Amino acid sequence: MKPRVVLVTGVSRYLGTRLAATLAADPSIERVIGVDTVAPRPEALTALGRTEFVRADIRNPLIAKVIAQAEVDTVVHMNVIATPLGAGGRTAMKEINVIGTMQLLAACQKAPSMRKLVVKSTTAVYGSSPRDPALFTEDSEPKSLPKSGYAKDAVEVEGYVRGFGRRRPDVIMSLLRFTNFIGPVIETPLTRYLSLPVVPTVLGFDPRLQLCHEDDGIEVLRRCTLEDHPGIFNVGGEGVLLLSQAIRRVGRVSVSVPSPLVTLVGQAFRRAGLVDFSPEQMRYLEHGRVADVHRLHQELGWAPRTTADAMKAFTDRAPRLLNPETVAAAEQRVLSIASRGRHRSEPARV
Repeated sequence: MKPRVVLVTGVSRYLGTRLAATLAADPSIERVIGVDTVAPRPEALTALGRTEFVRADIRNPLIAKVIAQAEVDTVVHMNVIATPLGAGGRTAMKEINVIGTMQLLAACQKAPSMRKLVVKSTTAVYGSSPRDPALFTEDSEPKSLPKSGYAKDAVEVEGYVRGFGRRRPDVIMSLLRFTNFIGPVIETPLTRYLSLPVVPTVLGFDPRLQLCHEDDGIEVLRRCTLEDHPGIFNVGGEGVLLLSQAIRRVGRVSVSVPSPLVTLVGQAFRRAGLVDFSPEQMRYLEHGRVADVHRLHQELGWAPRTTADAMKAFTDRAPRLLNPETVAAAEQRVLSIASRGRHRSEPARV
């Protein structure tokens, strides 16, 4: 079903702005309405083109009037926030994510014009645990449900979305679980973490990372808006990088922190405004998470670029403090010295 009037929530944020601008450039769409509580930055307003900005809070039932009066037939829900700092605190973040989604879906449920709902979610709903499978499929159940932060909000949001689907089976729904975004422009907790001069890691852990290039994320959202792709889809690049590999590629130095001190380090970074990592995100830096993306490939007949290629787009942008080859060579020298010392300390065998 080709959309006629599309409403995009969270339009003042980077991904929301890019998606609305992309949809507004498509002449087959009559109207694109962008909703947010704050106005887009001046440069974003220019990029939005013919997008009609409406200052509205999706937590307020008045969002139903916006949808009804414009006869919106397609809603793309992008306003699920990942960090408390960007929302004014954890309480405000939860209200926007959970209460906002409830009000938005209630408005969609009442709107007779509604035909399609696209929701930006996250693979964080699978959690991070030492008992995780090698690959999470869309049907996988998490070994340990997220107990706090963005991941917990995303689990609740998905629950409300499934409930909406049962009440409005006539509406086409695409639930997109994105891996970590990365790229030449986007800023996320992961990109800020990898941009630290010295990157703290958890002693004894080297998690697998799976990444989604920001351009590919926008392309998947665009396709699911313009085309009919009902269902739940993991979205990200094939392949993985170990955290240690990612740190070397960006030319940073890592320092291992004992697990009991990880929470204290995370709190220190949050207070300093450097990186806003929740406890669930800290668990991700221990155990990692990888999702099976083949269902998306089969559905779209198209695949995002690989994790390695997405990482390269970020490393090309990030100022390198050290050459990755230099870091790797230094690590090998340290390991060689440690190995020689261990052999010397071993008792002679008779």
